[in-house]
Amino acid sequence: MSCRAGVPAQFEMPAGNFVLKDVFVDIIETLINFVLHLDKELPKLVASYGLWTYGILFGIIFMETGLVVTPFLPGDSLLFAAGSIAAQEVAGETALNIWALWLLCFVAAVLGDSVNYWIGNRIGPRAFEQDIRFLKREYLERTERFYEKHGGKTIILARFVPIVRTFAPFVAGVGTMHYGRFITFNIVGGFLWTGIFVWLGYFFGNIPFVQRNFELVIVAIVLVSVVPMAIEYVRSKTRKEKLPEVTSGTD
Repeated sequence: MSCRAGVPAQFEMPAGNFVLKDVFVDIIETLINFVLHLDKELPKLVASYGLWTYGILFGIIFMETGLVVTPFLPGDSLLFAAGSIAAQEVAGETALNIWALWLLCFVAAVLGDSVNYWIGNRIGPRAFEQDIRFLKREYLERTERFYEKHGGKTIILARFVPIVRTFAPFVAGVGTMHYGRFITFNIVGGFLWTGIFVWLGYFFGNIPFVQRNFELVIVAIVLVSVVPMAIEYVRSKTRKEKLPEVTSGTD
């Protein structure tokens, strides 16, 4: 029986697991650092890649809205920071053209949601046949009830809630919302979401107070974005706790 440091082989963790864990931790730390220091990281990106920066930003926004597995990518904060960079001048020229930036982010957001919709439409029903941790049947039913209550504006409102904006178009594809109706709200939501944050960054991102406290501003944007999700979670828990009382009262 082979052992390492007195530990029996059957209790040893494969070395590959440690490597994968280290890589995962490094990725998370790099992502957090990138998000919290967007005011410093984005100028480096522009300096290193020039016009390719538009493509990189397009790809991040597209994946954040278009792939269920990448809801952790920056959205609101990235749009705000990109807008603030577009207002800066380097050697008499703007680092990013604000109109090109907004247009590309808008297209990326709409395309991302559309791809997410069709992924949900094609493979969603099969995904919900099994009780996968983040694709539970109850999530589908709860979201469909939300759709029934709020209608198409769900797609618009979801744009402003991290994680939810990634999951909403997927569930819309799984559910019964017709694509012709979905794309209308998709375009409106994408227009408002990218427009609000890009232009907020453009007009307010370079105010001295904001520049000095950029990390806090980014954290505030994230916190404000998740408030609706937190409120809905608390309401959901409260309703579940009240349900047994109502049921027992009718016996």
